[in-house]
Amino acid sequence: MTSADLAADTAVRADPKTPGRYHIALPNHWDYLLPSGGAVMTCALRAAEAHIADLTLRLASATTIFATPIHPGPLVADVHVIRRGGSTAQVRVVVHHAQATPPQPGLELVATFSRERKGPDVIALTVPDVRSLADSPPAEDNAPNNPHTRFRIYQQLDCRIADGDAFWQPSFAAGPPRYARWFRFKVPQRDAEGRLDRLALPPLIDTMPTALHRAIGPGPYRFYAPSLDLTMYSVDDTTREWLLVSVTLRRARAGLAIADAEVWDDEGRFIAYGTQAMYLQSLSGDPPSVDAAKRNRP
Repeated sequence: MTSADLAADTAVRADPKTPGRYHIALPNHWDYLLPSGGAVMTCALRAAEAHIADLTLRLASATTIFATPIHPGPLVADVHVIRRGGSTAQVRVVVHHAQATPPQPGLELVATFSRERKGPDVIALTVPDVRSLADSPPAEDNAPNNPHTRFRIYQQLDCRIADGDAFWQPSFAAGPPRYARWFRFKVPQRDAEGRLDRLALPPLIDTMPTALHRAIGPGPYRFYAPSLDLTMYSVDDTTREWLLVSVTLRRARAGLAIADAEVWDDEGRFIAYGTQAMYLQSLSGDPPSVDAAKRNRP
């Protein structure tokens, strides 16, 4: 089966009649139950990048608020420039379904694009203590409830488990509120200079519920965790294909959860950082009370 190309699936076309408006035909290749919030965020970023029309201004940060569910199909993105200076451009993007009457925002995004400038170069983090790429087992197996074989988005990615166990298997046990996976796009995502396309990062960062799964552990409780918001920061570039996404749950309470994710390449370069708030929708069982902090490593 041919794998999907995120760049092609999130490509934008300028509306010849409405300045600042872009059209997108988002297929279902990047779905969980609905399209990944990260993939829809990439759509909005494509519109922002097209509108700025200056590839020397590169994505630095972006925050998305998810207002209503986005379905696959034709989408419209309206871009408004908040500020454009000599080294930075800040934009707002609203995405909605093309056929919605009246238009109802599916998401709103604010993003900053900037040029590199002279400044300090400080390394402040070490690579998480996880399994190496070579030692990480593949996430795919024959279990019927394995999300890596059930959901379309994972069909576009190679995936290995770097920290944690297969939470869909009977042997799964509760652990610390962390989970890490190695990801690689089956169709490489590159910019014009051959680097990893920064706009391809949101679907990988938008994978944070796994840390909550591990913290809760096995039992009758099942949940769905759509995004309320997603923020990401691009901090460096890489030409490597494999990326480590290491997720830490910070708190779940009263139907909400917050988590963050570090993104590293397989040479130990810190590439990006993301944070997320999730809306927890119970599917079965009673929500448990868990103190997973006690399982953290010293």
